[in-house]
Amino acid sequence: MAKEGAEKADETEQMIEKEGGKEAAEGSGSLRAGDTKEMRAVLLSGFGGLNKIRVSKKVMPEPQEGELKIRVKACGLNFIDLMVRQGNIDNPPKTPLVPGFECSGIIEALGDSVAGFEIGDRVMAFVNYNAWAEVVCTPVEFVYRIPDDMSFSEAAAFPMNFVTAYMMLFEVANLREGMSVLVHSAGGGVGQAVAQLCSTIPNVTVFGTASSFKHEAIKDSVTHLFDRNADYVQEVKRISAEGVDIVLDCLCGENTGKGLSLLKPLGTYILYGSSNMVTGETKSFFSFAKSWWQVEKVNPIKLYEENKVIAGFSLLNLLFKQGRSGLIKGIMDKLITLYNEKKIKPLVDSLWALEEVKEAMQRIHDRGNIGKLILDIEKAPTPLMANDSTETSEAGEEEEDHEGDNENKERMPFIQ
Repeated sequence: MAKEGAEKADETEQMIEKEGGKEAAEGSGSLRAGDTKEMRAVLLSGFGGLNKIRVSKKVMPEPQEGELKIRVKACGLNFIDLMVRQGNIDNPPKTPLVPGFECSGIIEALGDSVAGFEIGDRVMAFVNYNAWAEVVCTPVEFVYRIPDDMSFSEAAAFPMNFVTAYMMLFEVANLREGMSVLVHSAGGGVGQAVAQLCSTIPNVTVFGTASSFKHEAIKDSVTHLFDRNADYVQEVKRISAEGVDIVLDCLCGENTGKGLSLLKPLGTYILYGSSNMVTGETKSFFSFAKSWWQVEKVNPIKLYEENKVIAGFSLLNLLFKQGRSGLIKGIMDKLITLYNEKKIKPLVDSLWALEEVKEAMQRIHDRGNIGKLILDIEKAPTPLMANDSTETSEAGEEEEDHEGDNENKERMPFIQ
């Protein structure tokens, strides 16, 4: 078995070399003669479907002043990564690029002026893109030590989900004893972080929506659980006629109006995502416009009359555009304390090799995950089940075969 595994690893490496050469050259320029400092990375060659993603070789980065170089062990996948792949975000970056915003690993080198860390420290970090690679460099203010009993996969599942959940509940909505919260996608990484953090406050009622097949697995994490396709507004009002104190909406579209209608006086609605905008393999103007058309038109006078608060939250903007890393550092300290007290624990859905990133993205799109999907840098890809020459799209249809995108079309098995 060991020999067979080694042969498969060699085979995979040869495949990466052959198929990733073009992207490596595009992404980082021609490699210098004799330069052996290369790494594997997931490359997004252009905005669009899954055929725009593949593993490639790139020049390994070195830390600049104030940065740490991290040998990556695990990376987190988030729904925002699907939106980035489609270019379905404000001011998308230029391609080719390496996606990913969070990772965990071991410090390998320190840039000038870095203090407080040493080579060999186990850390988790936010990265402004480039996380899905064997090595990343990121400013020291975005790096945090991993608790001794936290695994690398748990650490990669921790920063985005728990900081987002904590900031919305406690910094924006001021969650207190006896309040009620409605959270969509309750089985996802943020949804489960919200449920765990709510459990740290006495007598908080959590209403959650999720796909019906997830209910058995997550029923104990929330107070009341509804099918995501059911009329949850009437179900919530049947239990709590006044509605809820906090609505956390990652869906957008028609759910905006529904969420606002469920708010009690002095309640807070927070939009922190728009997963309903991602409806197919590639960005469709029609589906995007349709989703926005369903968004409730907010009337400020109505908010004033009903004593309701509407807010938005973007952790990545707060970190990388608005310079609030100091605030996030304080939140991370509180969250690590809660973890050490065994009050919270990141829920990992499944581990995927870098070469299985397409299948991992598909699982997120299909909302098949319970908890967080992780790219495990050291995991070998699962042997191919079939040599299918056609890529199946997220919309369930065959993807148009664009010129230059014919390679690497084999489908890999689904991993539980």
